[in-house]
Amino acid sequence: MNLNLFSKTTDNVEVDFPTSYQQIIERINCINPVQYSKTRNFITGDVSYLSPYISRGVISVKHVMETILQKGYKPTQIEKFLQELAWREYFQRVWQHTGDEIWNDIRQPQPDVQHRQMVKAVDDATTGIQAIDEQIKRLYSLGYMHNHLRMYTASMVCNMAKAHWLQPSKWMYYYLLDGDIASNNCSWQWVAGAFASKKYYFNQDNANKYTFSKQQNTFIHKSYEEIISMPVPDALKAITDLSLQTKLPVNKIPALDTNKPTLIYNSYNLDVTWRKEEDVNRVLLLEPSHFEKYPVSEKVMQFVIDLSKNVEGIVIYTGEISDIILLYKNSVSGVKDCIISKEHPAFTYYPGIKDSRDWMFPEATGYYNSFFSFWKKCERFLK
Repeated sequence: MNLNLFSKTTDNVEVDFPTSYQQIIERINCINPVQYSKTRNFITGDVSYLSPYISRGVISVKHVMETILQKGYKPTQIEKFLQELAWREYFQRVWQHTGDEIWNDIRQPQPDVQHRQMVKAVDDATTGIQAIDEQIKRLYSLGYMHNHLRMYTASMVCNMAKAHWLQPSKWMYYYLLDGDIASNNCSWQWVAGAFASKKYYFNQDNANKYTFSKQQNTFIHKSYEEIISMPVPDALKAITDLSLQTKLPVNKIPALDTNKPTLIYNSYNLDVTWRKEEDVNRVLLLEPSHFEKYPVSEKVMQFVIDLSKNVEGIVIYTGEISDIILLYKNSVSGVKDCIISKEHPAFTYYPGIKDSRDWMFPEATGYYNSFFSFWKKCERFLK
């Protein structure tokens, strides 16, 4: 299972996440799904840079799947690639079903929890495990961490330092350009044993293999049996409080033409093609109440704003949906048919029309207790 959908890095080349829609589409066309399946777990794996654009709703997993299949690949040839796309959709279905309960242990209480704070050495990137510390620094500077390192980091925090997953997951979400509450929360819980039948562990030999490091004699340079039973290492005992705040742009409420509907975009819906030909108002709504609950870094916020520039005619408003509602209160059309958004668990309170998202498998609705029961249902629609 993969904490991150599609990302790429090497030891020497910095990751780049352009915000031009044309460059994003070009990246889809460059995917090699066969090589992806073979190499995705290595830090230099042949995988794509698509996760930030999928998370932000610029493109959909359905779009990616259809583009790849149109090249002539058979689903059986690229099953692992398709499954990794489907993991993201599965987590979205979990969030739809659980609602705010996604912030609680989903399947069972996380075992062996000793505290509910952040591990200081992880926050400081001073764990002493070279591959992890380097990737935490990359997270801070680039808004990115390789998928395997996300799993390592979560395992270290939850299963070695015995911290509850909630605060550390918020820490990681804050910095990720591809931050997605469903994928992030569910993945941390999967590693921690709150959303899986067992915990995920790694050791130094495993980290060395997939990151090409050669570190020895660390607190994880042990067998898996020793790792599972060891007490909290001294390096991971110190804890710290998180202070995560979002810096939002300041702007006035837009002068909307209330004779036209308004499409509401947000940090999870920046779809360039959405109702593209319609004569409407288009507003990127950045709600202080949302970002107080789900804070993101300044880098993430700027990334969202830059992506929104692909949408012709969009205006940015920092305020609440209630402010937009007020503009329509005295209009002839009223709120019901004039505020249009896309369905999303983070924004169930939006009024008006809610368009469906572009699902890979729209038939696979509801809650599934495991990904593989979900995938079994999805497979029927690939044949």
